[in-house]
Amino acid sequence: MTGMDSVVVARIGKPHGLKGEVTVRLHTDAPDDRFVVGAIFRTDPAARGPLTLRTHRVHNGIHLLAFEEAMDRTAAEGLRGTQLLVEALEDVEDEDDAWYADDLIGLTVVDPQGVELGTVVELHDRPVQDLLEVRLVGGRTGYVPFVEQLVPDVDIDGGRIVVDAPPGLLDTSEA
Repeated sequence: MTGMDSVVVARIGKPHGLKGEVTVRLHTDAPDDRFVVGAIFRTDPAARGPLTLRTHRVHNGIHLLAFEEAMDRTAAEGLRGTQLLVEALEDVEDEDDAWYADDLIGLTVVDPQGVELGTVVELHDRPVQDLLEVRLVGGRTGYVPFVEQLVPDVDIDGGRIVVDAPPGLLDTSEA
């Protein structure tokens, strides 16, 4: 692995309060391990970083971060939309059931018989289970709980995900 292999662990949202805190949309299953005070994150766009974590707390289920480089609300507003990057962990690639969102986006979604259903456009992190957002063949959007019973096969190298959806979950016909 080279130093250039990185993954997005969060996207900065809106400011919270007056002391530079921001909400974040998580792209990691281990926020307490990733967001340790003093951690330094590369950013996308790169010009907004690097950012050094000053505080991390959870308020009403929302992760709030503050950075040494943004001490007030105005500076925090300037970070909105910034992606926080970290080095990719080699051990994740060895796990059969662990993927980064960036690995899944763009994969073709097929049913168990190989019929194309659509394309993965996003992975939404949820407290109970993640959701795959799929742009269906007919142009509509569908959501699939990212659980083994409904997504039995993820083939990153083959560029596809098998979704065994119950009737009605992904109706690809025009509404």
